[in-house]
Amino acid sequence: MTESGDGERLAASLAGWLDRLTFTDLTTDQVTARLVDAVAGWAGERGWRVYRRAPSVLPLPPPMSGQPSVLDVACARPDGPPVVVEIDHGTRRRTWEKLLAEAGAGRIPLWVRWGAGRFTAPPPPIRMVTCVVTRRAGPDGPLHSRSPATDRPPPAHSAGDLGPADAVELPLPPPGPGC
Repeated sequence: MTESGDGERLAASLAGWLDRLTFTDLTTDQVTARLVDAVAGWAGERGWRVYRRAPSVLPLPPPMSGQPSVLDVACARPDGPPVVVEIDHGTRRRTWEKLLAEAGAGRIPLWVRWGAGRFTAPPPPIRMVTCVVTRRAGPDGPLHSRSPATDRPPPAHSAGDLGPADAVELPLPPPGPGC
């Protein structure tokens, strides 16, 4: 399988794993930690070695350029190139730069992007996995929740006036000639 196909397959697998994730009223940092744990669980379930806060090939910007940046999760696989995962609740150019550098080093980059929606797609070969959450104001800042995929409300529809409708008695008569 090509690395592109492998990346797509891994992103779909991780998305399916995260679809089962639920939580209520977590802070931003707690959601990120919960997602790091979930990604580590997904990788561990596959028998991969999991490294949290693993060094990245991309150094930090000055004045700390002598130190490596870190990845939220890195995974060593016996049957393919390593997989690296960054988890963010915002779109950060630095995350994309880091994941593109990792891809250049032969790793498969996945980006778990969480929030209320309007996710900006990253440049290839980065694969984005979205995790939609709801947000409400809490006493000390925003609180985030996630319901199971089957319990989520349907998307909002247009609120335009459809006008009056005529009642139709059932069963309908058979169609006439020419219908």
